[in-house]
This record gives sequence, structure tokens and C-alpha cells, in this order.
Amino acid sequence: QVQLVESGGGSVQAGGSLSLSCTASTYTYKMAWFRQAPGKEREGVAAITRPDMTSYTDSVKGRFTISRYNARNILYLQMNSLQPDDTAMYYCAAGFDSWLSLERNAYNFWGQGTQVTVSS
Repeated sequence: QVQLVESGGGSVQAGGSLSLSCTASTYTYKMAWFRQAPGKEREGVAAITRPDMTSYTDSVKGRFTISRYNARNILYLQMNSLQPDDTAMYYCAAGFDSWLSLERNAYNFWGQGTQVTVSS
């Protein structure tokens, strides 16, 4: 079992930045950030796997950066140029295989989520 704890959410105006963190209880090959807005499906935002290959959903490319500090099992998401459409609950996810994916069913473990709200 892997425990994931997110932090760093909050409220920001459009054009602003936020940084999310996720601390895992143990190392996993792949980790990802998902988000879910009210009334919408949970969608993959960014994923990372060894050796630090990354994948992003089209709507965040060039604005979000996923990274990890392997020695401390910490995952980050730097979010710049935030827009109201980025408003959602953001979830950290982890999996033990190395398949890089933004699909929800590719991940076994989930955090409780952290809210990101972007106002216009």
C-alpha cells in the first residue's frame, strides 16, 4: 500500500501560479497528477516515470511542469499562467509499473486531493 499526501492548493487570479506537492510513503516507478472539476470526469494532467519521461495533456502543455525528487519520494506540479478552466480538485496518483500514462486505470494509489481555484 502506498499513501499519498498532497499539499499546495489554493486560490489565485488568472495568470497566476501555484505549486503542488505530493509526498509518497514509498517509491513508485510512475506518478501523476489528475484533476476533477465539478460535474466532470477525472482527467490526467501530467505524468512522470523513470528515467523522468513525462507526458502532459494538451491543455496544460507549456504551462505546467511535473517533476519529482526521488530521494524523498516527492512529486511536484508547477502551474503557471493559470486559467479559470484549471479550477478543480487535483489528485496525486502512483503506480508500480513503468508504463507512462494519463489514463486513470493505470494507477493503483490515490491521494485525497487538494483544491485549486482560479478566478477571472
